[in-house]
Amino acid sequence: MTNYKVIGLMSGTSLDGLDMVYCHIANPGDYWTYKIIKSHTVPYSPKWQEKLKQAIFLSPEELAILHIRYGQWLGDQVADFITTNKLEVDFISSHGHTVHHQPDQRITVQIGHGQHIADITGIETVCDFRVQDVNLGGQGAPLVPIGDQLLFGDFDYCLNLGGISNISYDDNGERIAFDVGIANMLLNYLAGIMGYPYDDQGKNAARGKRDPKLLDSLNALPYYRQKPPKSTGYEWFHKEIKPLVDKNNSNIPDKLHTAVIHIAQQIAVQLVPKPGKEVTSVLVTGGGTYNSFLMEELKNRLADGVQLFIPDDSLISYKEALVFALMGVLRKEGQINILQSVTGAMEDSSSGVIFNP
Repeated sequence: MTNYKVIGLMSGTSLDGLDMVYCHIANPGDYWTYKIIKSHTVPYSPKWQEKLKQAIFLSPEELAILHIRYGQWLGDQVADFITTNKLEVDFISSHGHTVHHQPDQRITVQIGHGQHIADITGIETVCDFRVQDVNLGGQGAPLVPIGDQLLFGDFDYCLNLGGISNISYDDNGERIAFDVGIANMLLNYLAGIMGYPYDDQGKNAARGKRDPKLLDSLNALPYYRQKPPKSTGYEWFHKEIKPLVDKNNSNIPDKLHTAVIHIAQQIAVQLVPKPGKEVTSVLVTGGGTYNSFLMEELKNRLADGVQLFIPDDSLISYKEALVFALMGVLRKEGQINILQSVTGAMEDSSSGVIFNP
């Protein structure tokens, strides 16, 4: 039996903070198991939020410096997490923070240099998971579906409501997954205009009204007509969604309300009943799960028999960090951790760069 004690790190496009999870991952036979032992989120300071938000505009030299500085910051946070909780760690597995993601140009950049994490903590670190898949002609995203397949395969769908929403499911023995569209990135942006880091439980969205013109414009975005495999990120939001929302004259609650309806509509289209299933189960995780108004709007649009399953808080908030811990384990064992059926690459791969202190 293989048993690993791993710290997984995740920083998503919603820019709310660094998620850290200490977990035990084991392979007692022909399946994988996990146990989350400790978890913690370090909220980004306004200074770090702004640095990460503006990173796409940096020169190559400035971005290289930020890559180092952010790696040092990650190392410091992990070292504190280990010391505070007196953890015994085999290795660290870090997603980093995505700055550029243009797979059609063979470009994907995640900052947070693994060598600095390894040097500061004194612990081997695996990171840089997306580049190899992009070099193989894939989208380099989404990556979490390998965890959906190996850890959560009992569910018909796995839905993540992060800055971007993404979905994963099995289709005749083949894992299919893609980024559905915008989610918390837009909601948090609008909430920020009101002075809030996010719209708590969707309360501001709930008191708003639908703007049909804005809703039609959001639903008409070309990305939604693309066929999988497909992925997107902050650049799409900044280039196509933000200008569209900014020029709209509705008040912020109305924009939030309309954005929630848009998100729910786009997701509901993807969650279709599975043939022969009395109940088609959907595991829902990510920060958007806490948005009561979004969840209500999504439920109202689901077909009969499609049911949402909400896990405990640790899995809602830390599933992505957990899966990156698993991806590190698979990389260490030389096993496949990125699926060509998901990304559209030429082949499956065992991706990730290993840094030793």
